[in-house]
Amino acid sequence: MPSPALRLPSIDGLRAFEMAARLGSFERAADALNITASAVAKRVATVEDLLGTALFTRGPKALALTASGKEYLTQVSAALAMLAAVPLHQRSVQRTTRLRVTATPTFARQILVPNLEAFTRAHPDVELEVLLSIPYLDAGNSDADVEVRHGDAAAGGGTPLMDDVVLPMAAPTLLARLPAMRAPADLAGAPLLRTPLEPWAPWFAAAGLDWAEPTHGPKLVDLGLTLEAAVSAQGVALARPSLARTWLASGALVALPFGVLARPATQYYVMPHAPGGAAALFAQWLGQACAHVATDALALVSGSR
Repeated sequence: MPSPALRLPSIDGLRAFEMAARLGSFERAADALNITASAVAKRVATVEDLLGTALFTRGPKALALTASGKEYLTQVSAALAMLAAVPLHQRSVQRTTRLRVTATPTFARQILVPNLEAFTRAHPDVELEVLLSIPYLDAGNSDADVEVRHGDAAAGGGTPLMDDVVLPMAAPTLLARLPAMRAPADLAGAPLLRTPLEPWAPWFAAAGLDWAEPTHGPKLVDLGLTLEAAVSAQGVALARPSLARTWLASGALVALPFGVLARPATQYYVMPHAPGGAAALFAQWLGQACAHVATDALALVSGSR
């Protein structure tokens, strides 16, 4: 019986080490394993921490194995070959690809999850794991295969997912309590909901209003909470139809009849990922799904004006 103190590395960690050693870089190993280079590096680092020794010397050129790494590679390669030869490990039912996806909360709830069935139905061999990332708190150290972020796509080095617009929306019950909203300047008498994730400045400029950002009322650091506050008639929200689509369709929110749309200050974008395999398939599908969502949501807004 093995000692209770025995600590074994994960199979994923061993595969990452073996692939990086054989191909000479984390990037090539990432392509072969259909994960990100940072995920390969983290898995290798976990194995090194467990062993208490470095397996690679890291420098500006290709990875090089240390003496311990060369010895360990021989042992790991033999062990992985033995595991691969086990007949039960070769059953087609187990030939699935795991794909970890992170997304911001409102995007995940309003866009990703409602459309996810189309991807899983088309790719039953991909096992998805969806996690939420929190803007401002996550430091960009995710080991996800596909990351959806919210912010400046150019600065973040990502690809925008859709051509979003923003416009004022409110609950009918709130509008019934306010003076008639016929022109953008009529918003001066309305409570405006605040969130740093969706500043009013782009829409004010598009509407010809020389106004500063609202300074009164709660500040909601979440787009979903801002929409919930608008639905409960607490104020007028500057919102994206793509995120408010469900409430627009039900009539819980209506677009104010100003006919002014603006480009938002930020975008939803997908970060670079493995160029092939499940990550690339998912990113391509997500871009197409987001384009359909944006088009359908804009049609709801056009029909309400």
